[in-house]
Amino acid sequence: MSRLLAAALVVGLATAASADDSKLKVKEGDAFPDVPLAAAQIEKAAPSKDAKTVSIADLKGKIVVIFFYPKALTGGCTVESCGFRDLSEKFPKDVVVIGASADDQKLQNQFIEKNMLPFALLCDTDMKLIQSLGIQSPKGKVPQRVTFVVGKDGKIAKIYDKVTPKSHPEEVLAFVTELSKK
Repeated sequence: MSRLLAAALVVGLATAASADDSKLKVKEGDAFPDVPLAAAQIEKAAPSKDAKTVSIADLKGKIVVIFFYPKALTGGCTVESCGFRDLSEKFPKDVVVIGASADDQKLQNQFIEKNMLPFALLCDTDMKLIQSLGIQSPKGKVPQRVTFVVGKDGKIAKIYDKVTPKSHPEEVLAFVTELSKK
């Protein structure tokens, strides 16, 4: 009887793990998924004025910081985004900073306007990029707070999966400043 219970528990845990989209599906050194997305203030990231979407392939040759946050206009997300805003002039010229969430363009535009954010905000409303990275929150249809630094070659140079909104922008700035020198 106890063997049967143990076997059922193992099967149950394996099933739960395979259904969980909150496990990172990429690692440092992997190519960042090329998923074209609409963005608020897209002209800050897209290579052409007529672009309707932006993807990592559009930014090849630049270092890209993509910071995912759960929900625009909420406490921690505002602190983190404003931290990147306040440091934006200090980032090396070959670095593009982009925020990202599952919010729609209307909410992202409100977030930009209210906080005077100087960068594009990706709108992953279908969660294609979020799910391909494995950063969907177990709590619902939002991403976890995770930041990816993508090198000029399109590969992930650094993953920050333990983010403190207030101090995080400074640590990313320090990393990309060193990366930019290479």
